[in-house]
Amino acid sequence: MRILQVMAGGEHGGAEMAFVDMCIAMKQAGVEVQVVTRANKTRIPLLQAAGLKVDTLPFGGPIDKITPFLMTRIIKKFEPDIVQTWMSRGAQKVLHWTKTKTDKPYINVARLGGYYPLKHFKNSDFFITITPDIGRHLKESGVDEARVRFIQNFAETENDATPVSRGDLKTPKDALVLLTLARLHESKAIDVVLKALQDLPNAYLWVAGEGPLRGELEDLAKNLSVYDRVRFLGWRTDRSALLQAADICLFTSRYEPFGTVFAQSWASKTPVIVTKTNGPSQFCEDGVDSIMIEIDDKNAMVAAIHKIANDKVLQMNLVNNGYKKYLDQFTKEKSVGAYLDYYQQILYQQNLSNSVSAAS
Repeated sequence: MRILQVMAGGEHGGAEMAFVDMCIAMKQAGVEVQVVTRANKTRIPLLQAAGLKVDTLPFGGPIDKITPFLMTRIIKKFEPDIVQTWMSRGAQKVLHWTKTKTDKPYINVARLGGYYPLKHFKNSDFFITITPDIGRHLKESGVDEARVRFIQNFAETENDATPVSRGDLKTPKDALVLLTLARLHESKAIDVVLKALQDLPNAYLWVAGEGPLRGELEDLAKNLSVYDRVRFLGWRTDRSALLQAADICLFTSRYEPFGTVFAQSWASKTPVIVTKTNGPSQFCEDGVDSIMIEIDDKNAMVAAIHKIANDKVLQMNLVNNGYKKYLDQFTKEKSVGAYLDYYQQILYQQNLSNSVSAAS
C-alpha cells in the first residue's frame, strides 16, 4: 500500500508533530510512505532521518497555483493508493484524481483535528476525525456517516527516554516542577499558568514550546516577579524526557479540539491537570486519570497543583489510571492499525483493493 501524507503546517505546533509521528510510525509498520510538506528546519530532518522521502512545496494562499501543479506531478510519479491530507490547506492543494488525469486512481482522505468549514474539503472522498465530536460536526455539515471514521492520535514517546537533568535546566532538585508542552499562543493560556506561579513559591515552570507570544509571556513573567522560576525552553522534541523529569504537566488551554499532551502525560506516567475544553473533556475523567478545572481559573489551577503535590496516593492513582487508558486507547500500534484498516476498507469499497494487494 502506498500512502502520500500531505500537510502544509505552521512553523511549530502539536498537529505538526502528530503528523511527523504518524508518518514515521507508518514507515516503521512497513507501509510505503512519502511526504509532502512545507520547508521546516525541525520536522523535515526528523522525517528524513526515519528514511522517508520528503518533497517541499510552498502551500500558499488562494492564488498559489504552483502547489497543486507540482503536487499532481508528485502523485503521478509516486502513484499512491491513498493521499491523506492534514488540516485544510493541504486538502485544498490536492486535486481529486478525476481532475489530475493520472493513470492510476487514488483516494483523498482528509484527517481533521478541528472544526473546519466543509468548503475547504471539496476534493476529499473520506474523513478521519480525531474526536467523536469533530465527526458529529462533519455529519451535521452534511457528510455521509459512511465517509467518516473516528481515529484518535497516539501518544508518541521516545524509546528509552532518560529524564532530562534538572541541573541542566537550572532547576533545584527539590523544586516542584510544572511543565507545559504547547505553542505560545493565546489559546494555550500560558499567561494563566504564569499568574498561578505567583501563588506557588516553591514551584518552577518549564515552558516547552515556541510561538508568537514568547516575548509577551517573558515580559509578563518579569512583571509578575516569577521570571527567575520560569524556563522558556523553545520547541522541544524530547517530550517524554521532559515529562518524566516533571512533577505535574499542565494542559490548561482555553480552546482545545483534542490535544495529545494529556495522553503523552499518561504514557509517561506524569500527573496531568487539564481544563474542561472540548477535546480533553471527551477522554479525561476528573479525579480518576487527571484533575479537571475550569478554563481561565487561576485559583482552581493553584488548588489542583497543591492537591496533587500533597497527596501521594492521588498521584499514584492518576498515574496508574492514566497509563491504563493510554494502553487501551492511545498506543502507536492501535492508532496505526486503525488507520491501515480504514485505508483497506476504503479501497475495498472503491473496488481498488485488488490493485493494492498486487502492488503491496
